[in-house]
Amino acid sequence: MKPGLEPGIYEEVSFEVTEQMCPAFDGEVVHRVCATWTLVHYMELAGRKILMQFLEPEEEGVGSHVSCDHVRPAQVGKKVRVKATVAQMSDRELVCDVAAYCGEQLIASGRTGQKVLPRVVLKRILHDD
Repeated sequence: MKPGLEPGIYEEVSFEVTEQMCPAFDGEVVHRVCATWTLVHYMELAGRKILMQFLEPEEEGVGSHVSCDHVRPAQVGKKVRVKATVAQMSDRELVCDVAAYCGEQLIASGRTGQKVLPRVVLKRILHDD
C-alpha cells in the first residue's frame, strides 16, 4: 500500500432514500424507510473510497467484515450521509468505523474491514476451479 494511510482519515458518501432502497421480502415492501442492507452497502462504499487512494496498481481490496447497528429510520426522500473513518490499518488490512446520519441524527453505526491482496493472488482465489 502507498504511504500515508493513518487513523483519522475519512471519506463520506451521500444518497437520497428511494423506494428501491426499502426493505422488501418476497417482493413486498415492509416499511418505506432505508433498509439496513442499503446502509451496509454505503458503509462499505465509503470505506472503499478510502482504500482506493492507497492501493498500489498490483493490489486489490476485498471486503472481509461488516457490522451495523441500525438505530433510527430514514424515510423515502430523505438524504443520508455515511462517513467512514480509518480506525486500524496494516499493509494488508483496513478497518473503518462507519456512521450514517439523516440530517444531524445518527441512524446507524458500525465497522467495515477490507483485506488487501496482490491482484494475482486474488485472481487465483476467485477463478480457481
